[in-house]
Amino acid sequence: MAADAYISCRVTSETKARLRRLAELEGVNESALLKQLLRVALRGSPAVEEPSPAVPERVTRPDRISVGLSAEDRQRLKERADARGLAPATYLALLARAHLSGGAPIPKAELLALRQSVLELTAIGRNLNQIARAMNAGAKASPPGRGEVAGMLKVAEGLRDHFRELLKVNEASWRSHAKASF
Repeated sequence: MAADAYISCRVTSETKARLRRLAELEGVNESALLKQLLRVALRGSPAVEEPSPAVPERVTRPDRISVGLSAEDRQRLKERADARGLAPATYLALLARAHLSGGAPIPKAELLALRQSVLELTAIGRNLNQIARAMNAGAKASPPGRGEVAGMLKVAEGLRDHFRELLKVNEASWRSHAKASF
């Protein structure tokens, strides 16, 4: 399939420099590295369906709302949006959508990343179950060594702790918004 669409986003100079360093370490250019990262993020995610061939380049949004904010509120908005890796307007839209629809107060990107990680953990668990079944059945399988098991356990525990912290921070962030707003 030919690459015929273009994706762009703005990042900090530090993020750009870090991406460049990682690309150099991988021996590819920044664009190739981003393509690899996108493929990994989208791979096997049931929440992401294949787009139809004719995807419009830009969706126009005719309904806009202007909101006046004090300098102090604008600063807080910028800080909270930056903490989530979102533009301030996108963050406000997310807040409004979550409040109005009663939806989960977690950005789509974070939710997709969590779902993808759960899929990866499920795959690890499935592999471990297959190994255990084969060993219990007396099959002549080469079991993973102590180092491999320790590595899998470390990954699983790290992801578990990361998820707990992410969910705790997300909930606290939304709870503090509700207290500050009313």
